[in-house]
Amino acid sequence: MLFIDYSSAFNTIVPSKLVIKLETLGLDPALCNWVLDFLTGRPQVVRVGNNISSPLILNTGAPQGCVLSPLLYSLFTHDCVAMHASNSIIKFADDTTVVGLITNNDETAYREEVRALGVWCQENNLTLNVNKTKEMIVDFRKQQREHTPPIHIDGTVVERVASFKFLGIHITDKLNWSTHTDSIVRKAQQRLFNLRRLKKFGLSPKALTNFYRCTIESILAGCITAWYGNCTALNRKALQRVVRSAQRITGGKLPALQDTYTTRCYRKAIKIIKDINHPSHCLFTPLSSRRRVIRAKVVGKEAVSNAIKYDIQQIKMFKGCDQVIHAIYTYTTSCSVTLEINKEYLFTGKLKTGRMSITLCGYNPPWEDLSAAQKNSLTHLYQSGCDCKIIRCTSLPCPISTSDTCLWTDWGTDNGQNLACIKRPDGSCAW
Repeated sequence: MLFIDYSSAFNTIVPSKLVIKLETLGLDPALCNWVLDFLTGRPQVVRVGNNISSPLILNTGAPQGCVLSPLLYSLFTHDCVAMHASNSIIKFADDTTVVGLITNNDETAYREEVRALGVWCQENNLTLNVNKTKEMIVDFRKQQREHTPPIHIDGTVVERVASFKFLGIHITDKLNWSTHTDSIVRKAQQRLFNLRRLKKFGLSPKALTNFYRCTIESILAGCITAWYGNCTALNRKALQRVVRSAQRITGGKLPALQDTYTTRCYRKAIKIIKDINHPSHCLFTPLSSRRRVIRAKVVGKEAVSNAIKYDIQQIKMFKGCDQVIHAIYTYTTSCSVTLEINKEYLFTGKLKTGRMSITLCGYNPPWEDLSAAQKNSLTHLYQSGCDCKIIRCTSLPCPISTSDTCLWTDWGTDNGQNLACIKRPDGSCAW
């Protein structure tokens, strides 16, 4: 792994090159011109006391502290991608890491990737800070051998390290978390001193608990879903001792780190399940659910054993893993569905042993029959409504026992045709 450090990355963005890349990505020309105007001709002065320097006009870089700057930098570097399948380039704002898989001691692809990155930086006005760039080797072989010569960038040797702090997490070449847990325990213990001082000043238990949650627990639980699961029992005891010490000071019960870890893992998994664009979405899709919701065009028909096979051209997957379904099956029973060739439908069915089947009891309307509200809900709001329940109401009164419920009525409201049951910011659901 090569942890890249750039010199003043945000300050070296060339607006003219950024605009060309934005146009390549398909952004509106008016928006591109606005970005160009925003980044060029910016006056800057230095103030010391009552003295102000003469203004200097800046035509490069993005303003520090501006909420747009990280986004513009990410768009500026979107074309910095790996050349070889065995390598990957991980980017988070201006933090960049080159990860290479070395097989049979052949580092050719990895070293070519580093050279290509150096060329890309020169072409895009970015300067690599070789002194702060570090390399770390994780060796999975049982018999570790002497490693090959270190990486050189612009004639300077890149230092090899046994651990590196990446996005606030200490990663080691042994892939253990002792270094990280030791670091955050020391930092949290320093904050305990402040907590004791506040107690001496007579702060209430509630105020002390709030201070703990903000300044100590935030340290202990930072990115906890990434590292806590592989901690040793010794590491976990050291972390929990900090929590127990804080609990004695505040006088109230504080959540154990194991509970915090479990809660955040669950919350993270739910978030990934709802985000169909997340890279790990398919890994977290509940195995018990085989339901799929897709938009597709029927392009062929064929009779097979006990069923009719419709060849389809998938247009959009609304529910399920990001996979392409090429055929829909409907079994030759009283519940079979008749579809028209060269017509688009919204299919809702189950995927079993690689086959997606539909029945007459399912919801499979022609796409053109859907209202604008239904199409918009599928495209933008479908995932937001997954936490809501719909209860059919056939006669008054219609009681609702929980706030996450919408009533489906059959008289005059036509809920499903024009409305969607969506979760609101307060957690309740409504049409």
